[in-house]
Amino acid sequence: MITKVTGGRVILENGIFDNLNVYTEDAKIYAVTDKSLPFDREVNAKGRYVSPGFVEIHSHGAGGCDFLDGTVEAFLTAAEKHLKHGVTTLIPTATSSEIEATIEIQKIYEEACAKNTSGADMPGLHLEGPYFAYGQRGAQDPRYLRNPSPEEYEKILDACKSVLRWSVAPELPGAIEMGRALTKRGILPAVGHSDAEWDDIKKAFDAGFTHVTHLYSGMSTVHRKNAYRYIGVVESAYLIDDMTVEIIADGKHLPSELLKFVYKFKGPDKIALITDSMRGAGMPDGESMLGHYKNGLPCIIEEGVAKLPDRTAFAGSVATFDRLVRNMITMAEVPVHEAVKMATKTPAKIMNFNDRGALIPGLRADVILFDNNIDISFVMVNGNIVLNI
Repeated sequence: MITKVTGGRVILENGIFDNLNVYTEDAKIYAVTDKSLPFDREVNAKGRYVSPGFVEIHSHGAGGCDFLDGTVEAFLTAAEKHLKHGVTTLIPTATSSEIEATIEIQKIYEEACAKNTSGADMPGLHLEGPYFAYGQRGAQDPRYLRNPSPEEYEKILDACKSVLRWSVAPELPGAIEMGRALTKRGILPAVGHSDAEWDDIKKAFDAGFTHVTHLYSGMSTVHRKNAYRYIGVVESAYLIDDMTVEIIADGKHLPSELLKFVYKFKGPDKIALITDSMRGAGMPDGESMLGHYKNGLPCIIEEGVAKLPDRTAFAGSVATFDRLVRNMITMAEVPVHEAVKMATKTPAKIMNFNDRGALIPGLRADVILFDNNIDISFVMVNGNIVLNI
């Protein structure tokens, strides 16, 4: 089956082109050309943007469901909700929890993937915690925070074969050794919820911690000890050119000035946009729960973000992915094609997904259409049209 997507503004890595057609054949992109080739069906973009599908590498749920709920329905509901907002690749993320609950996620994930026909593709899992600095825990449940133990994390990894990344505070005892162990397994160690300083980050980077989880959120910055200043995770991420970062561009966690700052100093090749969304993504304002619906942390959704009940801190993002791209264009004044790159090719590269993230012949046929407001109206996942409004 050859599909021709025509009449749109095609977003490529180096710009936007009005005279190109995108052809897909079965599950692959077949051609991106101004020539007319044979086709079996045609999709008229009618002036909308033609983009690679968004690649979401950090989300805890959506549509009223959290992956920690531990049900197939939760996975499928979140995957379908994210797809409606342009996500074709989704990495479900589990927060700090009991070992048994973490291991159980693997089984549920496998069952969900087998039944997933109308949601984003879920190629693997992200574990966020429990090896975090207590002082940078944010909304992570403090009951589960602890130092890395080889017996523990090796047990989890042996049981959870689909883990693709694990966020850890690298200054904790045993964290560097854990980073090396993850790297040997082909898993990405990421710096997260950390009080680390420069020396810690440099050692961590050399051990495989090449990525920073939600920059500025839950991490150290410049501070003083005995009159001397020391840099933290934030500044270290800027100093190490090859370190990649992800940002919650929901317009709440980072103001426009910081969005511009990160873009200026790291650039679109080193920045991945993430929602870090909890179950409230795509849901109305009101009471909600961060984590498991039975024993998670109560929170309130208002003003486009989830907050702790006393409103002293955010309890997670409720953004959908289209909002991230929209904010980078309107708030950070980033060109459309570069905002899309941070939503597609860069996160795919960070996760070593070499088969997706761009409109290039031979890659997966993950294609979306959206208008100037980044409202999604068409989603193709692996060659299958899942949404067409």
